[in-house]
Formats: sequence, C-alpha cells, structure tokens
Amino acid sequence: MERLFRYLDRKYSKREQIGLAAAGTVILIFVFIKLVVSPVVHKKSRMRENLAAKKKALTEMIALQQEYSHLKRDSELSERNFLKRDKKFTLFSFLDQLAGRSGVKENISYMKPTTSKKQEAGHKKSIVEMKLKDITMNQLTSYLHGIETSKNMVFVKRLSISKKGSQDRFITVVLQAETVES
Repeated sequence: MERLFRYLDRKYSKREQIGLAAAGTVILIFVFIKLVVSPVVHKKSRMRENLAAKKKALTEMIALQQEYSHLKRDSELSERNFLKRDKKFTLFSFLDQLAGRSGVKENISYMKPTTSKKQEAGHKKSIVEMKLKDITMNQLTSYLHGIETSKNMVFVKRLSISKKGSQDRFITVVLQAETVES
C-alpha cells in the first residue's frame, strides 16, 4: 500500500499528466455513456416501439368499434323488419307468390320446404329449395331481385345455374332461400 502512495506522490511530467488526463477523460466519457446515455436511448427506443404497438392496437379497436356499430345497426334494423313482418308469413308461400309475379311459376319443377328446430331466441330457420327449369336470365334476375330486396328478411343461401346446349337461351336453376320465422 505504501508503495502505491509513493507512486501517486511522484511528480509526473507534463506529457504524462496530459496522457493521464486524456485516459481519465476517456474512461469518464465511457462510464457516462454506459451508465447514463445508453439506458436513456434504450428506454426511448422501447417507448417508441410501445407507442407504435399502442397506435396499432388503437387503430384495430376503432375499426372493431365501427364494425360493431354497423352490426348493431343492421341487427336492430333486422329486428324491426322481423317484427313488422306479417305473423302468418311463410317462406314457401312468399316464394310461390313471388314466382307468380316474376313470371316463373310455370317453370317450378319442385319446392322442398324444411325447417330447423327452434333456436335460443325462440325462432326457427325456414329453408326452401326449389328448381326452376327453362327460364331466361332476365327472369332469374327479376326473381332473385324480388327475394333479396323484400322486407321479409329472405336471402338466397345457395344458387346453382346450368345451361343445356351452347345456343339454348334457357337455363335451369336450383336455389335455396332462407329466413327466420317465429
């Protein structure tokens, strides 16, 4: 220990003093960077990443909120339309009457009604599969338009169109329409 103090008490030349001062300064700068600057930069970087993640999550939440609002509005509209619908409404009779108005009633090969069991809300799903033979594309378009735009909440679940020869202007259609009934 005494030897160390004698070494420190010794007089250094100007050049040695400058070298020691430079080395001490470099060590202090290194320690400052490692202990102060580096953690601050690292924390700032983490904060930027967190901010970007939070912005992305917020954007997704806003999109989900808008989707929820649209679904809720559509659900309320459907519920109102369902309550306005005639209590004696049946899908089979609706499709039959619409076929008469669309001019395709004579082309009906078959209509097969089916219903599912009551769901949680006390409603049952009603499905009618029907085959229309030898109709034109305009007749089909008119019939489908009548189904999809009715206030009775009926929609086409499946649709199959086939054509007999290359020059024949008539088509055969098998479609499945669906609605909810009380």
